[in-house]
Amino acid sequence: MMTLHHSPTSPYVRKAMILLHEMGLTDSVTLLNAGGMPTDPGKMSVAANPLSKVPALERDDGCTLYDSRVICRYIAALSPKGAGFYPDGPSHWEALTLEATGDGMLDAALLIRYEVTLREAGIQHEGWMDGQWQKIVRALSALESRWMAHLEGPMTIGTVSIACALGYLDFRFADREWRAQHPQLAGWYARFAERPSMQATIPA
Repeated sequence: MMTLHHSPTSPYVRKAMILLHEMGLTDSVTLLNAGGMPTDPGKMSVAANPLSKVPALERDDGCTLYDSRVICRYIAALSPKGAGFYPDGPSHWEALTLEATGDGMLDAALLIRYEVTLREAGIQHEGWMDGQWQKIVRALSALESRWMAHLEGPMTIGTVSIACALGYLDFRFADREWRAQHPQLAGWYARFAERPSMQATIPA
């Protein structure tokens, strides 16, 4: 039995949970609440992950795995169903680039979130937060203009990462209304979000 250090609001944890659902492996993992903040590891075991971040996956037969990219690759390797998440040929690099795009959007969104939650209003760096948001805006525009054919194709680790990023924007930044300028992306996400694995991992 594996143990996943887990927070239900973490989009990186959601990536791993979606793969567990898609592989049919949820019964193979025990979830251990491990939420924290950059200024305080909280319930995260630094013995499991010295970076004090979720997700971290403890295994009986090896070292604890982190971060989400490593964990997702490991989960996919546990089942024949996982091969399609990391396709062969040129699509392999497209899937990894999409994953990097989704994770990069999440990195920027979380930096904004931390600035808002960890600093008082009078000392928040508005210009720095706007710079992080512009990274997200550019990524959304790139997805809308160049990546729709790939998103509409088979499910890969790239589509999972993008879906988690868009879900996090809905969860924490709904007032920014990312759909307004990205109708194709919004339509794709509406369809993708109906997957059972997405429905089972909605942050709350």
